[in-house]
Amino acid sequence: MAVDIPPILAGLLAKLPSGSGSSVRGDQGSISLSLVLVTVTVVLATSSLVKFVRGLKAVNYMPGLRTPFSPFSLPGVLSPTAWWNPGLSFLWNGRKHHSLYKRFNSETFSVIPWVAGAPLIVTSNLDVLRQIAFGSHRTDFAKPEEMSQALLFWGQNLVAADGDTWRTHRRVVGPAFNTKLYEDVWVKTAEIYAQMVEEEGWTSKDTIDVPVVQKLTFQFALLVISRCGFGLSFSWFEPPAAENGGMTVQQALRIITERNTALVFLPKWVRKLPFKYLGEIEAAVDTMMKFMKEQVARRRESVKGNDAASDAFTLMIKANEAEGSKYALDDSELIGNVFILLFAGHETTAHTLAASLAFLACNPDIQQEILDHILQVVGWDRAPAFEEYASLDKVLAVFLETLRMFPSGYLMFRQATKDTTIKLPRPVGEEGVDTIPVPKGTTMVVDVVGLEYNPRYYDEPETFKPSRWYGASKEGDNFTAFSVGPRECLGRRFATSEAVCFLTLLIRDYKLEPLLQKGETVGQWKERVLDATLFITLGVKDTPIRLVRREKGRA
Repeated sequence: MAVDIPPILAGLLAKLPSGSGSSVRGDQGSISLSLVLVTVTVVLATSSLVKFVRGLKAVNYMPGLRTPFSPFSLPGVLSPTAWWNPGLSFLWNGRKHHSLYKRFNSETFSVIPWVAGAPLIVTSNLDVLRQIAFGSHRTDFAKPEEMSQALLFWGQNLVAADGDTWRTHRRVVGPAFNTKLYEDVWVKTAEIYAQMVEEEGWTSKDTIDVPVVQKLTFQFALLVISRCGFGLSFSWFEPPAAENGGMTVQQALRIITERNTALVFLPKWVRKLPFKYLGEIEAAVDTMMKFMKEQVARRRESVKGNDAASDAFTLMIKANEAEGSKYALDDSELIGNVFILLFAGHETTAHTLAASLAFLACNPDIQQEILDHILQVVGWDRAPAFEEYASLDKVLAVFLETLRMFPSGYLMFRQATKDTTIKLPRPVGEEGVDTIPVPKGTTMVVDVVGLEYNPRYYDEPETFKPSRWYGASKEGDNFTAFSVGPRECLGRRFATSEAVCFLTLLIRDYKLEPLLQKGETVGQWKERVLDATLFITLGVKDTPIRLVRREKGRA
């Protein structure tokens, strides 16, 4: 690949004395080499200064962070807590007392990298989110193309699409997420819970120590998706191998969900390298793709009758067949939508269930209040019914409050498709808005963590208070963890149905306690555990808990 060299540097290099190899001899050579180094430094400094000034102009000189690299660049990802450059964790660390925004006396600030990376505008304001998040058919902003590309591994899909393409996908995918599916999620969740208790050997134990509860929640969420998303009756412990000695579909699905980051972001040639970890990914992809193509054909035939299954995949194909040729999706688009929606939901649900158990374990008063509520609605002896979902609003409140405090989708990126403007509400206590220009190509970043910890919208935002959601039939306009507007997450009710059923059963059967290290206090446990791990999604750190069997009739 050719590299352009600044003319002044090219001229100096041409004047260097020639000699054997690449050595520079004598004082003249030393002086010339020193001059080159000085010149390179000046050129780089000048380039950085020009880049910095252009960045300031692009954000209309908005106050903010001035950094060597973008927090979302490779250096930012690889050094998330470096003192010299804010990385991925800077928004999470700045949530306390909304300190990052107080520093600039605004809910919106700029980030200007002066070495590498584009200028950004970061916001934690809901009104700004609404101005930019509804898609290019409603606003002057769209999802950046490079981010959409990362979501296209399995095929075009609702999450990656925009404009007319998005509307076409929405016509097909939307009908699949309906009450019939949610009821199936509820029933299957209860069945998988009973299987988990049996297979993990809990039935004969009064106390169970779980060193990392995520191992349970991720396995649980995977089985719910397998059954309700794909119609596959997997067991809690997967079979060792397929009958032909190859990889089972269950093994393939687990590998894909666990290694989705490598799958999406590593170049194809890297995945082809001769390493076992990468080889298993390739084998899993091949297994699942072959399986999914076969399933599309089979389910297309099944939906012609009246005995079609109620899983999301089948319902999606049924809706697609009803659209006719004009709006129908092709097979790769159907497969792309199933994977992106359900795998995204798998990770979100698994992370949030783990964090919910962590919060309940270290808040016994709230846990007792939720238990009393469950017993009032369901009692001790029967399984909760799907029709009781709305009545179990306090259980739902635990999940929603956890998702507010640990939003899995913690960043939203939008890029201006043309020169436009946004209206910035002034700080709390000041009336009016300020209109600022946004040049075409400028990237806006919605800080979902900052929004959910914004005192404009929540009292005591750093306190775990499920009661803020009690009695709410809908979470309210401020709740953005499932996004907002027409692009709100379609899997929302899928996730909450699973969560409410699971939490109802577990909290009724077991008291949750922090699993402490030797000499550790509950306060120290909270400091160690209730912190974030960040990459593509945000989750709580490895969570050790203890389950103590409850005595029926004694709340």
